[in-house]
Order: sequence, then structure tokens, then C-alpha cells
Amino acid sequence: MKVTVVGAGAVGASCAEYIAIKNFASEVVLLDIKEGYAEGKAMDLMQCASLNGFDTKITGITNDYSKTANSDICVITSGIPRKPGMTREELIGINAGIVKSVSSSLIEHSPNTIIIVVSNPMDTMTYLVHKTTDLPKNRIIGMGGALDSARFKYRLAEALGAPISDVDGMVIGGHSDTGMVPLTSHATRNSVKVSEFLSDDRLNQVKEDTKVGGATLTKLLGTSAWYAPGAAVSGLVQAIACDQKKMFPCSTLLEGEYGLSDLCIGVPVILGENGIEKIVDIPLSDAEKTHMQQSAEGVKKTNGLLEL
Repeated sequence: MKVTVVGAGAVGASCAEYIAIKNFASEVVLLDIKEGYAEGKAMDLMQCASLNGFDTKITGITNDYSKTANSDICVITSGIPRKPGMTREELIGINAGIVKSVSSSLIEHSPNTIIIVVSNPMDTMTYLVHKTTDLPKNRIIGMGGALDSARFKYRLAEALGAPISDVDGMVIGGHSDTGMVPLTSHATRNSVKVSEFLSDDRLNQVKEDTKVGGATLTKLLGTSAWYAPGAAVSGLVQAIACDQKKMFPCSTLLEGEYGLSDLCIGVPVILGENGIEKIVDIPLSDAEKTHMQQSAEGVKKTNGLLEL
């Protein structure tokens, strides 16, 4: 099992670290355009191997996609964050160019790979990969819902005063502050609906705290988070690599599911060796249906900024 991670920044390096520590891949290739950067990160991570007890080989590469050949799974974290004074159109234009080039280079050397897109705006970048490559839809996956759901469960456990292992919950919709749809109607504590323990007001606060989870961390850290995003990606990679048939909310191309078409947005899917093996249709409350529709409209508006 060979996994390539493009982008050796904080998220990419954390992703590589978690994959290596879980010890299910034979090799992780970490690629970056900055000379020596990926090599240095890979060397630092390999010096953890004896300490953390893993045998996964981590290789750092500067912009040589031939070294990624025959990767089973490729993760794209490359791109730039939005900077002060930068318009959304400028951000999308720059990152779209990066993601288009990266995905093309990866597929050239690994035509049978499964691609996981992390670069933002994630739903739109996932849609871009669909529109500009010949990969089947099951092999193009956007990572957002797994991270948002982890943040949702963190906030639920906090509100309940419960261990996080007691809590289950999911976030679907767009990977943005306004687009997220935390499914409070399905959230449980040991199979008991959380509405049995929490008031409507407290549940609404949990939802709002979840939706601004990334922005909250950016304000505190001065940059985007990396531990939880890296862990979320590694969870998707492991589910595919080990054919676990696990359910995650992922951004995938919809063709009528949830009443939506021609966009990528987060919905529950089953992940296995073929990538997305099934889109799971779950019942939503009227409020969740409305929010999902609004989220889809927001994603389509962003998609409209792409120059396809």
C-alpha cells in the first residue's frame, strides 16, 4: 500500500504522521514544491519510527511526481489560505490552478489511484477534479465532513459532560461556516438521542460552535488547525486501504441523491477498497433539509467562480 500526500505543510505532515503511526501502509510519499522541505519533514518523521513503533517508510520528494508512481491513494493538501485583501475569486483561481495541475500529475503516474481532496474551498476543488480528470466518481473524495463531525462530537461531549467515546454525531453539507449541517436529530449518547439530555438552546449552541470550529482555531492559533484535519484524512485513507466499509460524511458528486445534482457536497458514504462504495440516504428533519438546500446553493455559487 503506497500513499502519496501532496503538500508537506502542517496538515500534510500531520496526515503522513498519523498514517505511518497506524502502520497499515508500506510507504508514504510526502511531496512539496519547496526545495528540501518534504525531505526534511520525512526525515524528522522517520526518526520517530523506532520511538513510535512503526515500519512505514516515509519518503520526502521535491516536485518529482515520478516518485509517486503506482500510489494506491493520493491526498491533495496543497494550495494557499486566503490572505488579507485577497478576494474569494482570487483564492479560488490560484488554488484551482494548483489542484488541477497536481491532480493531473498524480494521475499521469498513478492512473488507478483514489484521490482525496483537502485543499480549500474543498467542495469546489473536489468538483474541479471531477470536471478536469477522467477518474470515476467513486475515486474522487472530498475531506471535510469527517473533520466537521469530529468537531461536532467534541462539542457534544463538552455539552453533555460525557466521554467522547459515548458520543456519536455527523455533519453533512458544505465544508464552510455557513454550509455545515450538524445533524442534531441523529446525534446520540450511547444510542440515546442527545435531545434527551440537552435543551434546544444548548443544542443550537453546539451547532453554532461546530460551524465556526475552524474559524475559532484560526483566531486562537493565527493559522489553520492541523492535528484534527490530519487525523481526519488518515481515517479516510485507512478505511480505503484496509477495506473497512466505514461510514464517513464525504464530499462526493451527487446525481440526484438528496435531491441535488451536479455538485460535490458532504453526505454519508461507505468507504472501502474502491473508494466511495455507496452513498447512504438518511432521513433529515425539515429544518435540516432546508439547511442542506441552502448549503448546496452556496456551494454551487462558489463553483460558478471556476473557469472550467
